[in-house]
Amino acid sequence: MARRAKKYWLMKSEPNAYSIDDLERDGKTYWDGVRNYQARNFMRDEMKIGDRVIFYHSNTEPPAAVGIAEVVKESYPDFSTFDPKDKHFDPKSKEEKPTWYMVDIKFVKKFKKIVPLQEMKQNPKLQDMKLVQRGNRLSVMPITKEEFDEILRMSK
Repeated sequence: MARRAKKYWLMKSEPNAYSIDDLERDGKTYWDGVRNYQARNFMRDEMKIGDRVIFYHSNTEPPAAVGIAEVVKESYPDFSTFDPKDKHFDPKSKEEKPTWYMVDIKFVKKFKKIVPLQEMKQNPKLQDMKLVQRGNRLSVMPITKEEFDEILRMSK
């Protein structure tokens, strides 16, 4: 059986909720609380162990790519959806047929130099990346290997 090619992703987190420094301290974490169907589908159906992730700080100044993570556990039901005390609780989601899923990621590295969104928007090699296009608010999105490599280059 042919091995699946590694995929590349960008995952957004507000640094006051969970930052690259938190991931570095923890080593790994679960990516819970995603409540967008398209982002959920990416995590549930497409993210596999070994896939690489650009860790991105959103809702901060400046919004920026700040490091790299790796998928270490494939999708499983997001337990926060079943906890009435959790802000991500979803009373319609049932344990026997969950609506929401999450993956686990591990820390790989923090960028020496963050890559601000504004710099990405100005880079012609990134003009097709979903992140730089107007109206794209997904918290989890696929990127190409070329986009991943270009962001890496910009972080040095």
